Amino acid sequence: MARYRGPVCKLCRNEEEKLFLKGERCYSAKCGITKRPYGSGQHGQSRKKLSEYGLHLREKQKLRFKSGIISEKQFSRYFKIAARKQGVTGTNLLQILDSRLDSLVYKAGFAASKSQARQLIRHGHFLVDGRKVDIPSYRLKLGQEITVKIKSQKLLKAIMEEISMSATPRWIVVDKDKLVIKYDSLPERDELDPTTKEHLIIEYYSK
Repeated sequence: MARYRGPVCKLCRNEEEKLFLKGERCYSAKCGITKRPYGSGQHGQSRKKLSEYGLHLREKQKLRFKSGIISEKQFSRYFKIAARKQGVTGTNLLQILDSRLDSLVYKAGFAASKSQARQLIRHGHFLVDGRKVDIPSYRLKLGQEITVKIKSQKLLKAIMEEISMSATPRWIVVDKDKLVIKYDSLPERDELDPTTKEHLIIEYYSK
C-alpha cells in the first residue's frame, strides 16, 4: 500500500479524533476537526453506528495514522513482531512504534510533527551513534543516541524555538543544548498513548 498523500485533516475528521498530524496547527483554532467535528464527505454528518469489525478496524487505522501514517504492510509486520515477543502484545506493539527514529525525534521536541520529523531524517540531519541514518522507520535499541549533524544544528534550533512541546517522556533523555537524544529505557504502558485501545487491534488481527 502506498503512503497516504492526501489532506491529513481529513483523517482526523474521519476518525472523529485529533491525531496531531500537523504539529502546532492541531493546537490552534485552525484545526480541521475543531472547525468541522464530523466526518468528511457528503455523508460525514450522518454516519451509522460502527459494527464490531468496524470498531476494530478504526482503532487499528487510528494507531497507524498517529504513528506516522505508516503503511498497512509495515504495521502488520510490527504486530507480528510484538506477538512473538515475551510480554503483553499490545504494550509490545506500542513500544515498537515508539522506538522508531521519527517517533523519538518528534517526542524529544526536535520536530513539530511526525511528518516534519520524517522529512528532517530523510534529509540526513541526524546521526545514530555517530552514523548518518536517513530512514524514518529505523528502530533504535536501548542505549543508542541520536545527535544532530554540526551543519544542521542551526536549523534544528530554529525549528525547536517554534515548538510548544509538553514534557519529554521519562524513557528518553534529551539534552536540548547539545541536541542529543538518548533512548534510555522501555516505556511502561501507563507512559504510552492512553487513548489507544490496543485490545481492539489484537482482536482485529486475531480474526
